[in-house]
Amino acid sequence: MLRARRAVVDGEEVAATVFVADGRIAAIETYDAPTGDTRVVELADDEVLLPGLVDTHVHVNEPGRTEWEGFASATRAAAAGGVTTIIDMPLNSIPATVSVAALEEKRAIARDQAFVDVGFWGGAVPGNVLDLQPLHDAGVFGFKCFLIHSGVDEFPPLTADELREALTETTKFDALVIVHAEDAEAIDSAPEPEGRSYAAYLGSRPRAAEEVAITAVVDAVRETGGRAHILHLSDADAAPLVAKAQAEGLRVTAETCPHYLTITAEEIPDGATQFKCCPPIREADNRDHLWDALRDGTIGTIVTDHSPCTEDLKRLDVGEFGLAWGGIAGVQLGLPAVWTEARSRGLTLADVVRWMATNTADQVGLSDRGRIEVGAQADLAVLAPDEEFTVDVAHLRHKNPVSAYAGRTLTGVVRQTWLHGIPVDLEAAPRGQLIRRGNP
Repeated sequence: MLRARRAVVDGEEVAATVFVADGRIAAIETYDAPTGDTRVVELADDEVLLPGLVDTHVHVNEPGRTEWEGFASATRAAAAGGVTTIIDMPLNSIPATVSVAALEEKRAIARDQAFVDVGFWGGAVPGNVLDLQPLHDAGVFGFKCFLIHSGVDEFPPLTADELREALTETTKFDALVIVHAEDAEAIDSAPEPEGRSYAAYLGSRPRAAEEVAITAVVDAVRETGGRAHILHLSDADAAPLVAKAQAEGLRVTAETCPHYLTITAEEIPDGATQFKCCPPIREADNRDHLWDALRDGTIGTIVTDHSPCTEDLKRLDVGEFGLAWGGIAGVQLGLPAVWTEARSRGLTLADVVRWMATNTADQVGLSDRGRIEVGAQADLAVLAPDEEFTVDVAHLRHKNPVSAYAGRTLTGVVRQTWLHGIPVDLEAAPRGQLIRRGNP
């Protein structure tokens, strides 16, 4: 039993005793419940018991680009950050997860390396529409596609017609299509990024690119009756498009990321390519409106979009945004980054849990995790919410020492993570399981 003066249960902080048996939550009682002969773990007065986070947007990159990351390093970083389940993206691994054979190759590699539970997205690319149902039947949680060049040639984008074709196919088995929604023509028409200037880079990925692409996704959902999820929304001006689709009854949802909620364009120095991501980090007023869209429920989830690469690909040597790989490595720091900003806005840990654990789990049908309730998997995180730390990239668990959060002071230290009712030991053999849609 875990006894906590503060625990997030049913959307609020309460004092509670959580009984764990056989990897599941067996009972939730008052703080002073009798212990009997049960082993007791007493949380410190400055600690809060949270459900383990569920991060549905993580690029592990193995096989093929294991020097960028890998299942061992990515899942260690996840566990260190209070994340107990990740869903791996179908790129930038080689092969991309666009067939059952590629999925099985990835599973075979991940099986004995995972420190947390790992599921997989499939990919929708030109020419693989007949692979979608076999991938669905094999247990992927849905299908990712791009409406613009993905950054890697082995995962090409869909045209508007191909998006409709994919949605028509996935509607047959009610699968989710998750979309990198930036419009290629809008970006091709924008100025090229110029050297070390972050302002120039920001101008090269205009807000209109997201708005045009999201409009196309909404139109395709309306036409096909499919389900679509907008990935890593960075343009707050596009949130009303999502809200309007939802009010219409269309099955369109959206996520955003910690870096869009905590970092602003105004604070990014020229040449600081560790901040490059696609779509980009925008201005402070945009950040404020993203928080508004979270508050009103238009954006339902926060995920890290952990997208690491080797240090050389960030081109920190020259600081040219046009040359650097775009991606933020953040799976270990998502919780403290979001909590630091959320508390400053009067939000609670229960809000953070809803966006980063419960809603993300529900999005992919994992109703047995992301919450502290009887019958749920005993995946838990112990957080010291008032403890500050300064991010030192040398102490992060992901593979390459590059982080947009380097040197930032964050609040909230994950002191322990529990998986299947047992504390995670990052130096012992990994115990994470591979999970499938419909059969966690």
